[in-house]
Parts: sequence; C-alpha cells; structure tokens
Amino acid sequence: MKTQRVEFPGYDGSLLSARLDLPQTGPRAYALFAHCFTCGKDILAASRIAAALNEQGIAVLRFDFTGLGMSEGEFANTNFSSNVADLVCAVDFLRSNHRAPALLIGHSLGGAAVLAAAESIPEVRAVATIGASAETCSCRRAIRRSTRCSASCRRGGGYVSGAQVPYQTSVS
Repeated sequence: MKTQRVEFPGYDGSLLSARLDLPQTGPRAYALFAHCFTCGKDILAASRIAAALNEQGIAVLRFDFTGLGMSEGEFANTNFSSNVADLVCAVDFLRSNHRAPALLIGHSLGGAAVLAAAESIPEVRAVATIGASAETCSCRRAIRRSTRCSASCRRGGGYVSGAQVPYQTSVS
C-alpha cells in the first residue's frame, strides 16, 4: 500500500490532514473513510479497512475532521453539521484531484455523517457504516445523555483521544 499525505480546506477553511492510501496498480475506484467522534484517520481499523480495499484496487482517503488529529481548526467550534460539511470538502478534494468516491465508509459518528452526506454526492454507489446510528436523532440523544452525566461536559469540556478539549454540546 502506497500512502500520500495530503491536505485540503475544510468547511471553515482550516486545512484538514489526510492520507490517501493507494493500491499497487491504478485505482479502479475511490472510497472515503470518516472516523468516529473520539478517533482520527490513523486508527487501526481505518488502516486495516484501507489495506483490504487497496488489495481490491480501491484507493481510500481518510482524514481528520476539523480540530482533531493533525487537522487545523478548533474542535470546540464544530458540530455534526460541520463534520458533514468536512466530508463534502473531502469529496470535493477527491473529485478535483482524482475521482469522486464511489464508496463512503463511516465509523460511529462518522457513519452517521456519511449517511447524512451521501444524498448530496451523486457519484456514491455504496455506503458502509460500522457501529453507526441510522438516524442522527439517536446521536443527539446520546450526546445529550452524556452531557447530562458528565460534570466536565457541563463545563463545556471533555476528553477526545486522551486530550482534554472544550466543545459545544449542540448538534445541529
């Protein structure tokens, strides 16, 4: 598997950090992987999925949402809608530089985001989710439930990938 490190502007203009995993021969299709709320593009599952798809001739773009991992921006200023907008920016990057993704893959909250974004991407032929809610209202309930239970969340903060960060508790 050959990997290219790339960057592209996200929903607010912040540069998003990404990896484009390419098969040994020219790709027959492209896929886009969206990580979970507390993950990033470099999680082991994303790497394994990319490797398996590469073996089938499918290139995979995986990226860090705004404010997470190596991406620029403030995580505190993001929400579900901005994650969906970041996904659309990733699609635009692929469309402009390679080919639009035929496959969207999302894990957990990333899965809900790919479901929300899929209808606006005419080139998509398949969507795969891993541990994702079929409806964003389930995600909203889970976030509200977790913010009621966590004192740190009531103060507008919490932990993401082991680091304490402030964030908004609204889901739009």
